[in-house]
Amino acid sequence: MTDAGRALGSAPAGAGDIFQLLLDGHARTKSDLVHLTGLARSTVSSRVDALLASGLISPAGEAASTGGRPPSRVAFNPRAGLVLAVDLGASHATIAVSDLSGQILASVTHPMDIASGPVAVLDHVAEQGAALLQDTTLAAIPLAGVGIGVPGPVEHSSGRPYNPPIMPGWDRFDIPSYIRRTFDVPVFVDNDVNLLALGEQAASFPETTDLIFVKVATGIGAGIIAGGRLQRGAQGSAGDMGHVRVPHASKSRGRRSEELDLEDLASGSAIAATLRAQGVGAETSQDVIELVRAGNAAAIDALRQAGRDVGEVLSTVVNLLNPSVIVLGGSIARAGEHLLAGVREVVYRRSIPLATQHLAIVQSPTAERAAVLGAAMLVAREVLSAENVNIRVAQAAD
Repeated sequence: MTDAGRALGSAPAGAGDIFQLLLDGHARTKSDLVHLTGLARSTVSSRVDALLASGLISPAGEAASTGGRPPSRVAFNPRAGLVLAVDLGASHATIAVSDLSGQILASVTHPMDIASGPVAVLDHVAEQGAALLQDTTLAAIPLAGVGIGVPGPVEHSSGRPYNPPIMPGWDRFDIPSYIRRTFDVPVFVDNDVNLLALGEQAASFPETTDLIFVKVATGIGAGIIAGGRLQRGAQGSAGDMGHVRVPHASKSRGRRSEELDLEDLASGSAIAATLRAQGVGAETSQDVIELVRAGNAAAIDALRQAGRDVGEVLSTVVNLLNPSVIVLGGSIARAGEHLLAGVREVVYRRSIPLATQHLAIVQSPTAERAAVLGAAMLVAREVLSAENVNIRVAQAAD
């Protein structure tokens, strides 16, 4: 048996296991799958036929003939289902429809105050999502699931926000159950920065198995992908960088003996407070961004120092987790390269050489699209797991 076949485990591979070999998008013949799995040709043939009947794979032409009739090939069919992907921010809602490969087919973004509460926000999501799905080019394709990112901690097992600081009225609200009142499909909810990590990996770093996405905006958080898997921790709070205490270095703001949370030093609101203390008019994160883009020296210096403060925490993370890529995103990171420069300055100096010799620290190439793409990937990975594919194949056979 090949290494790929052994990866399927010692138990006989089901249709879902064979399907995993086709998720890379490459068309294969039944003979290819026999070689990869080590299974009998009759077994592979029956399971490929079952997958064809379910719609998850489709014919993909013929392979080159080695004599006789050319063998038929099959490939993953990303239009076997749709995903409704939702990115909820503090002041916006982006609703998108994707296929099962994560390709965004339609999207809409509206201003939306997350503090309006779950009923108002989720009713808007349901209304806009239903409108997108009624498009004539999409209406015939079944909805496979809904993925939602929210700007606060989420108990992953239940999909409920847990004491989210900027989401009044959302604490322990049953988002999946509420959305299923409109869409009777699986609903998955996660912290927005986790989805940003998934989206960034899928769009820009598909071969990277160890990646950290750091969002610097109104708050600060990190999405951690290690060994190719998103790491949520025991209750879903992994990556909460913003509440890590940061000892003040000699150039940090405030009293040198004082330790503050990273968000108190480097978030958009914290930078605005620093600028106000210097007599510069800045009330919000957006004010900071505009000042930086206008070339205000105090704002640029404050942003560079915020990068150093983020770097103080990230240098420890790098030593512990040894990622190969750190991606900086969020509104403050997009204000310019000053935050990035500050992060690099500290991380490359304070982390051990072995951990940084091939480490890339970059700004987000995917920007605002990453969150909805991550929501789409979250759903696709769940509904296309081997176990769930086996269930779908069995249902198609009934």
